[in-house]
Amino acid sequence: MVNVVWILLLLGGFLTAMFNGRVEAVTQAALDSAKYAVELCFGLIGIYALWLGLMKVAEKSGLVRAISGKIAPVLKFLFPGVPAKSPAMGAITMNIIANMLGLGNAATPLGISAMKELQRLNRDRDSASDAMCMFLVINTSCVQLIPATVIAVRSAAGSADPTEIIGTTLIATLCSAATGIAAVFILKRFY
Repeated sequence: MVNVVWILLLLGGFLTAMFNGRVEAVTQAALDSAKYAVELCFGLIGIYALWLGLMKVAEKSGLVRAISGKIAPVLKFLFPGVPAKSPAMGAITMNIIANMLGLGNAATPLGISAMKELQRLNRDRDSASDAMCMFLVINTSCVQLIPATVIAVRSAAGSADPTEIIGTTLIATLCSAATGIAAVFILKRFY
């Protein structure tokens, strides 16, 4: 369905350009955008290589395990039905840490793994468990300490100070996470 929407948008833009006699401008804009996309990708590769490497070092050095120990009481409160030694809890922890570092793309496989593990613990296979709903909310509204992807995009775009958004990002993600968690606790009483 999304492909149909994109095709309609592209065709609509092309037809509008033809009727206005601006096909050359549209073609030049498409080429410029393609060039910028490649430049942006190379900028993102660098920042992702850095942060994924640091994440691997943190994992090998035991820092992730130490952080896991510190957030374990919070996770136990948020996921009371998930056993502490479950592979689901490990995947949830790694996902949250990756999201906190602003590595959304790196967190995706961990999130998928966590959902698979939570589904194994789910008694009703046809509907999401409370733990699955909570994880989805936390994953989508996770607190970001270091918004690495946004910093990389701002840096690749030539921002004079790409890190100036850290404070506002932290406040915004704290608010969204708190609101989402509160909504899950309130709404699960109705179902």
